[in-house]
Amino acid sequence: MGKTKHTGPIKLPSTPSPKLWASKVPFGLGKVKPKHIRDTMKVVWDNKDNLNYAKNIITKGVCDGCALGVSGLYDQTLAGPHVCTTRLNVLRLNTMPAMKEEMVHADIAELRKYSSAELRELGRVPYPLIRRPGERKFSRIEWDQAMEMISNKMKKLDSKNYGFFLTSRGITNESYYVAAKVARFLGTNNIDNASRICHSPSKTALKRSVGIGASSCNYKDWIGSDVIIFWGSVAANNQPVSTKYMYAAKRKGTKIICINPYREPAMEKYWIPSVGESALFGTKLADDFYQVNIGGDIAFMHGIMKHWFEMEEIKPGSAVDHNFVQEHVNGYRDLKAKVQEQSWDAIIESAGVSKERIGELAELLAHSKSGVFIWSLGLTMHTFASDNISQVANLALLRGFLGRENCGVMPIRGHSSVQGSGEMGADPFVLPGGDFEPNNIERMEKIWNFDIPKWQGDVLGVTLENCLLPDNHERKIKMYYLSGGNFLETMPDPTFIEKALSELEIRVHQDIIFNTSTLVDAKEAVIVLPAKTRYEQDGGGTSTSTERMVYFSPQIEGNKQIVEEARSEWEIYIDLAKRVNPKEAHLVDFKDGQAIRDEIALANPNYDGVQYLKTQGDVFQWGGAWLCEDGICPTPDGKGNLIPVDIPDLNKVAGDFYVTTRRGKQFNSMVYSEHDPFNEASRYDVLMNSDDAKDLCITERESVVVYNQHGVFTGNAKFVDIARGNLEMHFPEGNFLLPKGVYEKLAKIPSYNVAVKMEKTERFNARKDMRYVEKRIDDLEMTGEG
Repeated sequence: MGKTKHTGPIKLPSTPSPKLWASKVPFGLGKVKPKHIRDTMKVVWDNKDNLNYAKNIITKGVCDGCALGVSGLYDQTLAGPHVCTTRLNVLRLNTMPAMKEEMVHADIAELRKYSSAELRELGRVPYPLIRRPGERKFSRIEWDQAMEMISNKMKKLDSKNYGFFLTSRGITNESYYVAAKVARFLGTNNIDNASRICHSPSKTALKRSVGIGASSCNYKDWIGSDVIIFWGSVAANNQPVSTKYMYAAKRKGTKIICINPYREPAMEKYWIPSVGESALFGTKLADDFYQVNIGGDIAFMHGIMKHWFEMEEIKPGSAVDHNFVQEHVNGYRDLKAKVQEQSWDAIIESAGVSKERIGELAELLAHSKSGVFIWSLGLTMHTFASDNISQVANLALLRGFLGRENCGVMPIRGHSSVQGSGEMGADPFVLPGGDFEPNNIERMEKIWNFDIPKWQGDVLGVTLENCLLPDNHERKIKMYYLSGGNFLETMPDPTFIEKALSELEIRVHQDIIFNTSTLVDAKEAVIVLPAKTRYEQDGGGTSTSTERMVYFSPQIEGNKQIVEEARSEWEIYIDLAKRVNPKEAHLVDFKDGQAIRDEIALANPNYDGVQYLKTQGDVFQWGGAWLCEDGICPTPDGKGNLIPVDIPDLNKVAGDFYVTTRRGKQFNSMVYSEHDPFNEASRYDVLMNSDDAKDLCITERESVVVYNQHGVFTGNAKFVDIARGNLEMHFPEGNFLLPKGVYEKLAKIPSYNVAVKMEKTERFNARKDMRYVEKRIDDLEMTGEG
């Protein structure tokens, strides 16, 4: 698959373009915007005790921030250096010293007063630690003793009673692969990763629609495309380097459209620090915003397709690329029938956008000869997320925007190498090179030379629920081995999560730092193992970007503040396997990173080429420049499938709001500021429409309560340009309102969108004793949260 090779980076125009300027005031003085220069100076100051090593990471390492894939200061899209604040924010994790002993062994009640941000600033985990029930503090433990405790526990348990989880903090493909292999070697399929919780519906939907599990195109395809659509994605905030690609696209005349309930300031105007004219005068990024209701995307896309079919009635070929559809697509009639049976009234009510506005976008797409559809968590974190994304694929297939230059479908990913996590098999539904299904299991058993358990492993949310099963239940999770991650701040219903974590007999935190979840009790022991960062990993490592570029990141010498007892993550997994099953552990032993890459190339045929990545700057792209090149999909019949779906019923009741979570100045759950630099919102602000506030007699900055049957949140009203009936709140602060046990039907990710009621705090408090606290709120007892 994939014939055409990526052609490498291109240069930006050297002349300015004043028509794109966001402001004539230099550096956007007085505007609400990130202070890039000030923030960079702060990062330099924060790393002053290890500055040379920090410089080496930035100039030689592959970015451990987002998944755009910057190697050193360079990427495959644009010539010239790139660096962004996300990368600078996480830099300190790699350069900081070990925690002081008095903090490592402080009273647990004292440590619990710290936020995760404050715990992070204490420094790195210096050596293995243990805390047993009743103990007030962590005690030092030798590596040998810690690993014996963990392995002895595993030997006593049935393999269904333990699980593994890997987060997205700079973990390399090598570590994901070894973890996936060791988990199966130890007899469990309970292995999951942070990427699956964000983007698994992207993979599920793209597989059924066009047979692929990754972006079909490159960032270069943005530049010169007629139109780019960002769907439920605030790329400027979460993947800041992407603003440079947007700037390059604008210079070539590309139209940028944003579809989001909130008119995101970061997508409207952005001051790009590494582009001279933009650093001075800013850049107008988005040409138009469509403020679709939370959960209204399917209706909105039905509206676009309905308008196209109306155009087709008047003039065949005016909206649908019939040659492409006839040659490369199944299901045209069924999709057309499904779309045509939807009434405009139903579409408009669900989408929250007028027929005229939907028609404008439909016409723009119909008249565009190329287009790239990009999406993120605004489409994936719903109970009907796979259907959301299959509708995006429907739009691309109907227009033939697939498998050629300046066209494609792209789930834009938020963390370095999360694309690789599933491709390495660290997921209950996959093995390297394919899904967890009989043919692939048999293939991998021949490569690995041991039997893979055939039972279906559980996803993270279910695994956490299984911690609370009765002791004699065969799926009860008694031990959880976590490589990073903080479920208290990433999963719905933190109160439940804390209870689940504390019910575990042994909990292992293989990590760089403490976070709030490290401090939760366990029945027998909490064990903390110090991990090396990706830049310390023995022999270096690889990571896979959103556009399927596999980069080599070398081991970087010169860390003045090295944690002597930290170990490479993949080495720890092998040590564990050797202790649990010493007789057969040679089957999972690797002498170095090169040996792992040699096996990855066999295990996942797409990764044939990874074995040649050995030095800084080495890179290859699996699948070539475009997947589904020339419209030929890796499906059984080589064709894409149009998927008809219904508009989801959100069971909205008059007076309900729909809330979605958002990120401020943070990297995943790691918060770096109490204020969002794009809109000056604080962490406890509730972003709402001023007309909705007027209806409730709420004034700006007034204290409000947002509540449902899952929880109560008190914050302050902040008026922004958001579609009526929709609210946004910061993550993880708003997670108390989210339901546990509500999953997307196909990919099984938790829902991060929910129905709520809202009122003034004083009104809520005056009436809560009578009405809210004891009684269920029946009209919010819905299953269609999305």
